Amino acid sequence: MKIAFVAHDKKKDDIVDFVKRYEDVFKNHEIFATGTTGKLINEIVGLKVHRFLSGPMGGDQEIGARVAEGKMDFVIFLRDPLTSQPHEPDISALLRICDVHCIPLATNLGSAEVFAKALKNHK
Repeated sequence: MKIAFVAHDKKKDDIVDFVKRYEDVFKNHEIFATGTTGKLINEIVGLKVHRFLSGPMGGDQEIGARVAEGKMDFVIFLRDPLTSQPHEPDISALLRICDVHCIPLATNLGSAEVFAKALKNHK
């Protein structure tokens, strides 16, 4: 599967910890991420990551384009719902395009855990 990871600044540690916990699952898939999130996953966890631009610079839209083209299977986007984001329209567009194309989307650790456990059991 092609899996995209996105995390707002206050969620970067959470996403890295999450990927570490499920490294055995994610190492068997193609990993994509926005700029800084991808850099952290690569450097700290050691997984190969195809990095897009950072979210505010267009990375969210690049992932959305992959979703629209049928080239992304799953998106984990750990959002910070308590902090205003200057690129909120891009974020909304990514969430919408996932819904339009029926792409599974986890926006918090609870839903990400459910999806990761399903992937682990799917072998």
